[in-house]
Amino acid sequence: MTLRLAASIRTLLTLAATVALVGCASAEIGDSCDTSGSAGECVDGAICTQISDGNNVCRATCTADTDCGTNEQCNGVGGSNKKTCQPKK
Repeated sequence: MTLRLAASIRTLLTLAATVALVGCASAEIGDSCDTSGSAGECVDGAICTQISDGNNVCRATCTADTDCGTNEQCNGVGGSNKKTCQPKK
């Protein structure tokens, strides 16, 4: 194998790995996600939580209402034993 071909293959593999990593980025708080209760889809400190319209978004985890904003309360998340900051009703 020539050096030029080896360099081209290495460049293509690096590009493919970069694209794969970017595609696997975690969702930020407030971003949509797929599975309620899943911590793996969201950034650290957040869990995928179902919202009132049936969709899912990443929300910040909490242990008490004091961990949340003034218009939020700490409630359980279906599909997990965790709690997230959710809008007060």
